[in-house]
Amino acid sequence: MYPLFTRCGTLFDLFEKRWESPAGQKFLASFLVFFFLLAVTVIELNRRALLPPPLDHIFSRTHLAAIEQAFTLLLALEVVSLILSLVYSVSRSVGKQFEILSLILLRGTFKKISHFSEPLAWEQIESVLVPIVASAVSALLIFVILGFFYRLQTPHPLKMRVGDKGKFILAKKGIALTLLASFVVLAGYDLFGYFLLGHPENVFEMFYTLLIFSDVLIVLISLRYSSQYLVAFRNSGFAVATVLIRLALLAPTTIGALLGVGTALFALGITVAYNAFVPALCEECDLRDSGRA
Repeated sequence: MYPLFTRCGTLFDLFEKRWESPAGQKFLASFLVFFFLLAVTVIELNRRALLPPPLDHIFSRTHLAAIEQAFTLLLALEVVSLILSLVYSVSRSVGKQFEILSLILLRGTFKKISHFSEPLAWEQIESVLVPIVASAVSALLIFVILGFFYRLQTPHPLKMRVGDKGKFILAKKGIALTLLASFVVLAGYDLFGYFLLGHPENVFEMFYTLLIFSDVLIVLISLRYSSQYLVAFRNSGFAVATVLIRLALLAPTTIGALLGVGTALFALGITVAYNAFVPALCEECDLRDSGRA
């Protein structure tokens, strides 16, 4: 079993090194620009009836759809970064989840108007004004809450032996690679349904469902190496935050926006409580361990 984990760890390290490298990030940014310009060009060709069937029915005729599609690709790239962050601290992974949620909410402002005809008219916007404002304001609030969330993070590593720590990291790398492969499959299936069958895009909703299971699995695996109550509570609470994010994506736009902000506050509250009581709880754990000795 451990040789398999070792191979997964090597593969993960190779992929992460290339993905996170300056050259890799520069390539991804350039690809985003190219994709956006290509989308605008294809839409313009479709507006001028220069695309042959069935391509004319597959692609949009509204330029704002290019912004939505570029944001969708950006979100997909951010999801990959989120998967890579699972190997490191739980708080870093949770923060990345809220970063993606805020981007999803921002994308929603473009998604609501991407199907309207051009030029835009107030009569079109009026019916979706409240959801658009709710998405934009909630994205801003989550951004602000995340600032406090990251500022409050302090290192409290799990107390475990060096060998156990290495095994735990290898297990998380195996989970991350499995999640990455699952996301690629989900994205391919979603693209097929979106362009060829006309189904609504829901790859990120499906991904967050998988993320719930992976978060719970990591929490359970961590208990093999450390059974500290404070760590188990914090990590389980962050797993609950993932569930709430999934519900926010499932709910109607305005309710989902409010739920997203509330979930960010919930994660912030867990961090504040953990930092406030971790010294006393750690002291109690040390006394308990010394008593057993």
